[in-house]
Amino acid sequence: MRLVLDTNAAVSGLLWRGNPGKLIDAAQAGSLILCASAPLLAELQGVLGREKFAKHLQARGLTATQIFEGYAALTTVVVPAIIPPAIIDDPDDDAVLACAVAAKVDLVVSGDPHLVKLVQYQGIRIVAPAEAVERLGL
Repeated sequence: MRLVLDTNAAVSGLLWRGNPGKLIDAAQAGSLILCASAPLLAELQGVLGREKFAKHLQARGLTATQIFEGYAALTTVVVPAIIPPAIIDDPDDDAVLACAVAAKVDLVVSGDPHLVKLVQYQGIRIVAPAEAVERLGL
């Protein structure tokens, strides 16, 4: 199975584990493929570098760069598809959809209400992390 984690799900999985962490663990075990694009990875790198995460990373003995590089190495990077605007309220979320289309993923995993309320995009299901874990039997 191929997935795209939006940035909030990736950050949650990398820093707090939970259901998004189970998906990342499954990718590390080879049970699924995580897909990303340069815009999504750039956003993740910027978010992980925010001051509000510094103490959490320090407590784990990790740097934002270490966490980011580990995740980036785990992903299959694709060139995003060119898609028409889909999320008017938050156009940045279109990057997730463009990556999903280009990567031909089975699921987009997100906690973002703008994405989740779409339910699907071009035949690709958009689900919360808990639903993805349940679907995959993790």
